[in-house]
Parts: sequence; structure tokens; C-alpha cells
Amino acid sequence: MIQVSQLYKKYEVREVLKGIDISIQGGEIFGLLGPSGAGKTTLIKILTGQLQYDSGNVRIMDKNVTELTGRDQKQIGIMMDQFGVYERLSCYENLKIFADIYGISKNQVRKTLCDVGLESVIKLPASNLSKGMKSRLQLARVFMQNPKIIFLDEPTSGLDPATTKEIHKLIFEKKAEGCTIFLTTHDMTEATKLCGHVALLNEGRIVEYGKPQEICRRYNHQKRLRIHLYNGFDEELPNNAESAKRLYDLMLEGAVQAIHSTEPTLETVFLELTGRMIKE
Repeated sequence: MIQVSQLYKKYEVREVLKGIDISIQGGEIFGLLGPSGAGKTTLIKILTGQLQYDSGNVRIMDKNVTELTGRDQKQIGIMMDQFGVYERLSCYENLKIFADIYGISKNQVRKTLCDVGLESVIKLPASNLSKGMKSRLQLARVFMQNPKIIFLDEPTSGLDPATTKEIHKLIFEKKAEGCTIFLTTHDMTEATKLCGHVALLNEGRIVEYGKPQEICRRYNHQKRLRIHLYNGFDEELPNNAESAKRLYDLMLEGAVQAIHSTEPTLETVFLELTGRMIKE
């Protein structure tokens, strides 16, 4: 659904993207992870035709991004910052503007607002919405057009855990409908939960790519088991066959409360590869 090869982009003398290679299958949630300034938003703007690039190849829905027609663009939904939210207009009026542009019925506007849980505030001005409700309104604008590809630029940034959970539920629902979702975030826990594949982006280069769990396993240098016992103590064992007898004895005694492997998180992997934290 999205193919990027050897993509370069420079602003004056500063090279922002340095040979990006990405392949995203249809119906997948793909995560682009990296700190602010890594090039995530620039890449989204290129993929959505908002920004020209210097060299490389970018294909969306089997077409060069520069050849996408108006009909093709209607198959692409974008949620970035506060894009598409007009503070003085009600939730309904906000969506109706885009519905008129895309030729979408009024019934679909109301249905979409209900789908994202905004049925009780349809007539409320956007300026009166909480940050979480504004995020839902942005998602409603994207979902309303039934796109094949959805770009979400840090959709849960600054939201409380309960609201974040609801946003995640909406994202999973769109995936179940067959949408391809391109997600940028600096939240490694979110990426691990949502994404089939992720790319770690640092200073314009992809430093690692793959399934979140596989990436973490690749950097599991310790290869140990941490066993938390009911007596409050922890015990570490090598993750090998020689530890099986000790683990069996502890299990037989009913002493084991929890077992964890020493696989690192995505954030730990990023720190190892770049020497910096993802949330800088």
C-alpha cells in the first residue's frame, strides 16, 4: 500500500531525510517512532503529497505520489496537530465543511460523530471541547470519508490514559475494516500495543525496523529470567536448559508469583542504538 525507497529531503543545507526505505502492507498499522525533529512529520507530508522531496521513489496505492488524482486523495485521511478543527464552529459544522467538499451526506456526518462518541456534543463549539474530544473530532473528520489509508501524527499526545485507550479502540476498529494506518509517535508502549511493524527514526535515518517484539528480542543481550517470589524476593536465572530444574522446583513449591524475561523495551533499544532517549 505504501512503498518508499531511498528517499532524501533537504531544507536548505540541513538534510532531514537520509535514504528512507519503508514497505507497508494493506490493512497494517505501521509505526514510525522517533523524538521531535527526527523527520516524522516531514515524511508524512511527503507521503500525503503536501511536500516535494529531493530524490527517491514514493508510491501510494501503487501510484507515484506525484501522480495521485483527486479521487486518490479522497482515499487518504490525515490527522495532524489541530488540522481540521475550527474552534468557533460546532462539531457538526466542523464535519459538514469537509462533508460538502467530499460529497458526503448529512446522515454520514451524524453517524460518524456518534461512532467516535461525540453524539452528546454535536452542537457544542469546538472551543468548548476537551483535548480528548478534539482528538475524537479530528478522527471523525478522517473516518467520515472512509479512507483506505489513514495517517495519524501523534494522535494521543498529551491525553490521559482513559482517553488514550478509547482512541486506540477506534484505531483498531478501522484496522479491522481493512484500513492501512501510518502512525507516528514517541510513545514506545503505544507503538508496541498497536503496530504490526515499526521503524525507529533518528536524525533522518531508520536505525531499526521490524515487529516490535522481534526488535526487542534481537537486543536481549542478558537472556535471563527474572522470577518474583511470593516471599517478596527476586531471583534471576540464565534463560537456558540448565535453569529448568531450579525453575521447576520453585514452581512445585508454589513460590513463584511472576516470571519475566529480560527483553528490553523499544525505548531501551533506541537508547542503545542512538545514545539518546526517544522522548527528548
